[in-house]
Amino acid sequence: MKAPDGNKLAILNALNQGGFISGQLLGEQLGISRAAVSKHIQSLQEMGLDIFKVSGKGYSLNNNVGLLEQTKIQQHYQSLGAHTAQVEVQPIIDSTNSELMRRIAAKQTLESGTVIVAEMQQAGRGRRGRVWQSPFGANLYYSYYWRLDDGLQAAMGMSIAVGLAVYDALKALYKLEVQLKWPNDIYLNNEKLAGVLVELDGQPQGPCQLVIGIGINLQMPESFSQHIDQAWTDLSQHTQQVDKNQLVAYLTYYLEQRLAQYSQSGLNDMYQQWNSLNVFVGQCVELNTGHRSWSGICEGIDANGGIRIRQDGEVKSYYGGEISLRKASV
Repeated sequence: MKAPDGNKLAILNALNQGGFISGQLLGEQLGISRAAVSKHIQSLQEMGLDIFKVSGKGYSLNNNVGLLEQTKIQQHYQSLGAHTAQVEVQPIIDSTNSELMRRIAAKQTLESGTVIVAEMQQAGRGRRGRVWQSPFGANLYYSYYWRLDDGLQAAMGMSIAVGLAVYDALKALYKLEVQLKWPNDIYLNNEKLAGVLVELDGQPQGPCQLVIGIGINLQMPESFSQHIDQAWTDLSQHTQQVDKNQLVAYLTYYLEQRLAQYSQSGLNDMYQQWNSLNVFVGQCVELNTGHRSWSGICEGIDANGGIRIRQDGEVKSYYGGEISLRKASV
């Protein structure tokens, strides 16, 4: 699927202004028939855009979060007292994480702080090979490149710092108090709102390169939500003020703050705050590696980012990106 261009893009931009616009008026503006307008609308709907038609009024785009614009992102970023952000906007991409990993593999020169955001992913990925639902214009698909000179071991608790950065941004923008689930999910009212996928390239002792992927549900179309196999929510259910460009700027700003903190002192100053936001605190949980599973009481994380589980009166820490944690079924 290619990005909207030509008449399709013109229709999308017209719809993005808000309100209703008739197929006849769209056709007159573009010099095409109403049937052609209808075909373009159908194509946009297939991308995941929630466009509806009301007889006598025309078409309307049910999307209050707007489309990504590099200039607006920069303006919001600079309003935070920061300098220019290195943000690249892609209409449609396979995966923002995959694109940065390809550039690393091709040994392209990348600066820490390089961000790629997209309107749609055709191969969005979660942890353990799961599909991340990525319809056009509905959610935030975001990846951040960062170079760490202390080796792969030093990156072990990275998803903890990233989760706190997402918490910071959502609290600053929307006054929302989200919860965090080890190792890399963000919950709101016990429903999944966002996820993090950190990918690494490097040597155990030498410099390593990180790609930090963040996906946040903004306004998930009903047609896509049926493919999600867990309780979920999106920002549109909790606030009417979502501006995608502002969110990109705030997320970048707070991610930079947390990464600077992580570089200085690891998780020493963060793990206790993370524990105060732990969605499963004191609950019976199940850990699963794909080969075996076991259960215990969730005691939060330790100073290295490992999950602490109490079993038979003894507390043990577990590490590893391939461990799945979920609430135990009673």
